[in-house]
Amino acid sequence: MRTVPATPDIATHRPVAAWLLVCCALLFTVVVVGGVTRLTHSGLSIVEWQPLVGALPPLSEQAWLETFHKYQQTPEYQKVNLGMSLEAFKGIFWWEYAHRLLGRGIGLVYLLPFLYFFVRRQVDRPLAWKLAGIFVLGGLQGALGWYMVKSGLVDNPRVSQYRLTAHLGLAFAIYAAMLWVALGLLAPRRAPPPHEPARRRLWHFSLALTVLIFVMSLSGGLVAGIRAGLAYNTFPLMNGHWIPPGILALEPWYSNFFNNLATVQFDHRLIAWLLAALVPWFWWRSTRVALTPRERLWCGALPAVLVLQVGLGIMTLLLAVPVALGAAHQAGALLLLTAALMVNHQLQMTAASGK
Repeated sequence: MRTVPATPDIATHRPVAAWLLVCCALLFTVVVVGGVTRLTHSGLSIVEWQPLVGALPPLSEQAWLETFHKYQQTPEYQKVNLGMSLEAFKGIFWWEYAHRLLGRGIGLVYLLPFLYFFVRRQVDRPLAWKLAGIFVLGGLQGALGWYMVKSGLVDNPRVSQYRLTAHLGLAFAIYAAMLWVALGLLAPRRAPPPHEPARRRLWHFSLALTVLIFVMSLSGGLVAGIRAGLAYNTFPLMNGHWIPPGILALEPWYSNFFNNLATVQFDHRLIAWLLAALVPWFWWRSTRVALTPRERLWCGALPAVLVLQVGLGIMTLLLAVPVALGAAHQAGALLLLTAALMVNHQLQMTAASGK
């Protein structure tokens, strides 16, 4: 497959793409730190949302005591951490503070270069609208994060699993959007290939896998939200059952898919089993299609990353969700989505032009 030398537009867009990839790396870090924050039960330690003033931590002993006093009024302190010392509180405070500070930091890292590129006319109008839309989603993500935290400051010292899943899903969506735009800016132009139905079918298959991987990530958010990973810590059976009893014990029946520990964990496992069957099948089909070396590389990387992610998931489950493994499993979900997007983009670059 011959390539055409980079045009001036592609050369101009390379710094923009590099900036977006840096933002992706920062968002990846935010997601991992967010996972640690959740797993260490640190997310409810800061009870106010102050986007500007809150960028500074307590700087004196009196400020620490005031911050701790506000936490002592929350259901989590009164029902879970009653008697916690100030030093122990600082331990959970710093994780939540780091998560929020990284979120603010990525906002600045995104906004300032965007304005620079816009003023220098290194982004055209369609690209500018895409980048502005991503920035708006980032702002909504910050508000959604606070909306999630508020759900755990009322009566029940746990955040809503719906809000947590939405917060996680939006982070993954923003990451995917930035990565996709960056890849589009970096992609060399290729000569349109002849009509290749097999390539297009493979591309459509990869799109379906990406959607399924995203759905599995959302189901993982539900697992985390109701702490379903602390139950049925056996594999491959769930306490001796392929389908655990009580899977439809709640009424109405559909509430089981969001509130029943057995059902939520079963659904997450079921999607993982489905991917474990479909991804190798996708790879096998890719070996029957004429692909470039880079396309073949990413088609082979997808099952490798899936094996890593499934392995992390099994170990996390068997060991009842230790912090390090739980955070690694969350990072693995984003790595798996990254691999799927890379496959999509590589195949889309040629398949789409063969309509």
